[in-house]
Amino acid sequence: MSDETNIEYYNQNADAFCEQTWAVDMSELYRPFEAYVPPKASILDVGCGAGRDALYFYEKGYDITAFDYSLELVKNAQALTGLPILHRSFYEIDERNKYDGIWCCASLLHVPFDQLSDVLMRLVRALKIEGVAYLSFKYGDSMREHNGRIFTDLNEQSIRTYLTPLPVSIQKEWITEDQRPDRVERWLNVIIQKKDFLDDASQCRMAD
Repeated sequence: MSDETNIEYYNQNADAFCEQTWAVDMSELYRPFEAYVPPKASILDVGCGAGRDALYFYEKGYDITAFDYSLELVKNAQALTGLPILHRSFYEIDERNKYDGIWCCASLLHVPFDQLSDVLMRLVRALKIEGVAYLSFKYGDSMREHNGRIFTDLNEQSIRTYLTPLPVSIQKEWITEDQRPDRVERWLNVIIQKKDFLDDASQCRMAD
């Protein structure tokens, strides 16, 4: 139900969402992520919204692939960036060892608790060995509905519940304040790196 609720919201409010998010300064988040990816890295932007971050990475010379599950946001992002934004869902990620980096900025926060493990596994599979992923969630520990959308909030303890079974290490974890002038929310930011070895249990899970 939450997927349909959220997609309906973004399809109906795509123009307003893009206007609210396009000019937000994300430099304090780009820098930690870029410290872990090589020049011209292959980057997957998951749930790209208006395409703001995809355009930034493209203009920095990275090999960027971006998608969103809202068709109206895809149309807006294509118009705003000139990039070939894909229409796709989290649950269709099936690449293996393809990307140096994965960017999930304010996108996985709509994945329900009971599907988050599967989505994170898909992301890790898609990373190259030693590749990194940036994840951000509104800070909290519950699922809730707010302004027509359903959110999955995480904190330092709950994110480890989902990351511990995966072959990843946490490279950086920090809290930020929302950069939009009308917001007072806190965000949990995490950079994870795919390990260059897998234990037996992880090897079985990754092969599923």
